[in-house]
Amino acid sequence: MAVRIALFLSLVLLFTSSTFAATYFEGLLPNGDFEQGPKPDQLKKTVIQGRYSLPKWKINGLVEYISSGPQPGGMYFAVTRGVHAVRLGNEASISQSIPVKPGSLYALTFGASRTCAQDEVLRVIVPPLKGDLPLQTLYSSNGGDTYAWGFRAFSKFANITFHNVGVQEDPACGPLLDAVAIKEFFPPLPTTENLVRNGGFEEGPHRLLNSSNGILLPPKQEDLTSPLPGWIIESLKAVKFIDKKHFNVPFGSAAVELVAGRESAIGQIIRTVPNKIYNLTFSVGDARNGCHGKMMVEAFAGKDNLRVPFFSRGLGRFKTVSFKFKAVSARTRITFFSSFYHSKIDEFGILCGPILDQVRVFPTS
Repeated sequence: MAVRIALFLSLVLLFTSSTFAATYFEGLLPNGDFEQGPKPDQLKKTVIQGRYSLPKWKINGLVEYISSGPQPGGMYFAVTRGVHAVRLGNEASISQSIPVKPGSLYALTFGASRTCAQDEVLRVIVPPLKGDLPLQTLYSSNGGDTYAWGFRAFSKFANITFHNVGVQEDPACGPLLDAVAIKEFFPPLPTTENLVRNGGFEEGPHRLLNSSNGILLPPKQEDLTSPLPGWIIESLKAVKFIDKKHFNVPFGSAAVELVAGRESAIGQIIRTVPNKIYNLTFSVGDARNGCHGKMMVEAFAGKDNLRVPFFSRGLGRFKTVSFKFKAVSARTRITFFSSFYHSKIDEFGILCGPILDQVRVFPTS
């Protein structure tokens, strides 16, 4: 009997261990905040010496280990999440392999910002997928922009790489990376009451500590790998994912902010019945973040559209609107964007815009 119990416990332990090893639900990557640094003899001033000198990461090229504050040469780097970060020089990269579930959808969340005046690009690679994030546009006054990037796992391990593709005059110039986290999604499905997947934006990327500026969803993200499940970021600029803790959110715990006018568009393709009439309802407002002025959100569904004016005084108000559209095919694209460009009243030059929440599509009775 004792042997059977011991065997049973061994099997339970084996199953639990293998399940844990294959699952990485949500949180920072190992040493994802870079607070575990190289040993003193593995640093030449700020440059890391040795491919495996940064714990849990593999480095390639000129990678610097940065502490928040004044830097040699008169520069100042603000590390908004913790004390330490890494800076990627010309053609430099860092990478890490983590266990994942084949077929599952994941999103990386990471703090990234440019450190020089030049146009800098951060490439994110999870084979066979890759994407380039332009860092020239600043969306926060302290440089602490946070991005999310989605991918679907094709094997039991994902090799995550951050690569500086640029070649600047100063080889030390390059993106600053100060935290990396991951989240596994459980993709929402349409229902009979709402044909829109994730219409309330409740399923979204991991929120890093001190992510008070929201999370930027990069442009040109397809719905199959989007860091905002169900939605396509189909514009040239980012859309911002915001939470109730730091912003005014009309419903639930999250919404999106259309921060770059017509260059900041979000959409989704839904299943419809040709010639059937549907209702599209959604809420627009302001995030109570200093964004003010005359706003306009434009909504498109198939061949129909609606313009929704909204005057923001930065008080966190919103309104809900609706319109009917006729489906012309078995697939209908719904799209939303802001008609105008806006900046914050106390931070001129920092882009902001109206928020969108609680998107619903349902057939008329």
